[in-house]
Amino acid sequence: MQINRLDNVDVNLNDGHKYALRDIKKGENIIKYGNPIGHATEDIPAGAHVHTHNVKTNLSGNLEYTYEPVKYELPTEEQGRTFMGYVRENGEVGIRNEIWIVNTVGCVNKVAERIANATGAYHFPHPFGCSQLGDDQTVTQLILRGMVNHPNAAGVLVLGLGCENNNMEVFRKVLGEIDERRVRFLIAQEHDDEVAEGIRLVEELKEYASTFKRQPVPVSKLRIGLKCGGSDGYSGITANPLVGRLSDKLIAMGGSCVLTEVPEMFGAEHLLMQRCENAETFKNMVALINNFKDYYTRHNQVIYENPSPGNKKGGITTLEEKSLGCVQKGGLSPVVDVLDYGDRLRKPGLSVLNGPGNDIVAITNLMAAGVHIILFTTGRGTPVGSAVPTVKIATNASLAERKSGWIDFDASPTLSGSPLTNELFDYIIKVAEGEKTKNELHGYKEISIFKDGVTL
Repeated sequence: MQINRLDNVDVNLNDGHKYALRDIKKGENIIKYGNPIGHATEDIPAGAHVHTHNVKTNLSGNLEYTYEPVKYELPTEEQGRTFMGYVRENGEVGIRNEIWIVNTVGCVNKVAERIANATGAYHFPHPFGCSQLGDDQTVTQLILRGMVNHPNAAGVLVLGLGCENNNMEVFRKVLGEIDERRVRFLIAQEHDDEVAEGIRLVEELKEYASTFKRQPVPVSKLRIGLKCGGSDGYSGITANPLVGRLSDKLIAMGGSCVLTEVPEMFGAEHLLMQRCENAETFKNMVALINNFKDYYTRHNQVIYENPSPGNKKGGITTLEEKSLGCVQKGGLSPVVDVLDYGDRLRKPGLSVLNGPGNDIVAITNLMAAGVHIILFTTGRGTPVGSAVPTVKIATNASLAERKSGWIDFDASPTLSGSPLTNELFDYIIKVAEGEKTKNELHGYKEISIFKDGVTL
């Protein structure tokens, strides 16, 4: 890895684990990426393995922050580049022309599956939409609204049972104005054969979808979600910095990127805060971080209950280390907005989205925010995929070779000096124009909705 002048550890490129560059005294901070990732719990001699047996996190509770903005000089990019996408009636752009079945409630999951199997539509089972109260139900409604409005879906069948809390009348108020040609509604209890009626409605939606053809649209219309999962010691050295460079490149061309996984910002949040474009965005960023810490303590959990066992096996020691690698996916562009659950992208540039690091919840949040594609870096590997194309980027060559059925792009050549930014960008354009990712080829299209409330 490239050593920051402040670092007192180096990463072994054979195993991703850290080793002391010099003698480190007990209590002294362990420095990686130029920032503390914890402190030594014992004296560590030069050359010794630095990991969970001799390092402890520095994280605690809520902090006070001061707005000290930093602006980085970023390279300019060519303007006017296009890709072939689908322009919707409302002017939004999609990169897929699919039919989605969106359930108001989990009770009709199997009905949706039967309709999907008969028609080629996509369905997304979930357990919610009933017996929820207050903000808990609101989050469910907002995420489902994001699905219904997503431009990758040319047509949507909204499927309900009829007696749920999130019944069709209630949900339609949440949806607001819709295009009846694009969105159809089916209440299962109101039809003798709900599957047959669903098939009929989907076939009508397919006819409507057939009216859309790909046409040139500006690259500035692209919206990319940024995610990591199953991280390892290479994540902050190969794949995450690569995605950060891609993010900066797209944003320089007028596009949009969204960074989420708030708990995986703890210990690195100051790097995002100093890039907030104004004081209001900084204030919202501070609230985002401290509110999520409050969520942990409200449930009597420590905020540093991370990294996972797989992360530790891969060489990540503390949450600060994981976070400092994680936030690199956001590159160096200014943070222009802070989004809550169910918010849709409002501005071009880099936005930060509320939500946990849990893989399926995070990619669902990103999809509902309106991203077309998710760039998902991984060092351990995972087959999970969102409702939108989910590009798996391997941090190491071994994973890319062993799990070629999961991995779309190998970031490991960056270790030998190949930046790969243009190569990844060209691949993203191919995906935007219809090339299928591994999650699409294998049918891994899933959702999971964040829950933090009472179930009746």
